[in-house]
Amino acid sequence: MIHAVLTIDDIASRNTPAIVDYLNEKGIRAIMFGVGANIEKYYENAIYALQHGMIVGNHSYSHPAFSSLSLEEGIADIEKNEAVLNDLYKAAGVPRTYRPFRFPYGDKGGANKEGFQKYLAENGFHKVKDTQFSYPFWKANGLDKEIDTLWTFDFAEYNIRKGSGFTVENVWERIHNPNPENGAPMLLDGSSHLILLHAHDETEELVPEYYKQFIEHLLENGVVFDEPEFFI
Repeated sequence: MIHAVLTIDDIASRNTPAIVDYLNEKGIRAIMFGVGANIEKYYENAIYALQHGMIVGNHSYSHPAFSSLSLEEGIADIEKNEAVLNDLYKAAGVPRTYRPFRFPYGDKGGANKEGFQKYLAENGFHKVKDTQFSYPFWKANGLDKEIDTLWTFDFAEYNIRKGSGFTVENVWERIHNPNPENGAPMLLDGSSHLILLHAHDETEELVPEYYKQFIEHLLENGVVFDEPEFFI
């Protein structure tokens, strides 16, 4: 058996409600990492996600590469999105129990990495439970100590764009790759994962209901989706 927690980046989008409906149909609760500017653009869709059981975490306000920012600039961007998320939860009538954070692009801030981790630890952000991961790279890179939410497997479906040369076939190859260059093999029996998917309307236009295709494929291959858990 393979266990996984699903995370979805970059909400809100036009297709967010459809993704939420599908996940509920399958009994999957995801952590959806919201970009403040996107939430403001599709506010009702973000409310829909909360009111239908999803956890919405902080993915920054403007989706910058944090290594290009000063510590002060990065914290300001995080806190700007915190204000958006606090208002969002209130508007949805949902208590904000968990406050996970994910850096855009997995860029943890370069020279300011320790400063950002200190900020997250001291300001009430929650670490997603990761004690189930036995991958050597997880501890070797200090990911077991860091507060932000990285991932162990990335569909990379955001690369499906006109002219990119990246197709659904490339996603299937990633799923079945037994020795990936980054992360852990998805379909290794007995493994556990934090999976990364994206809510992108651009992908939806090229591959309608792409999220269904990929998640159904994992389910057919023995992946069980678990309820997200956090260190409190």
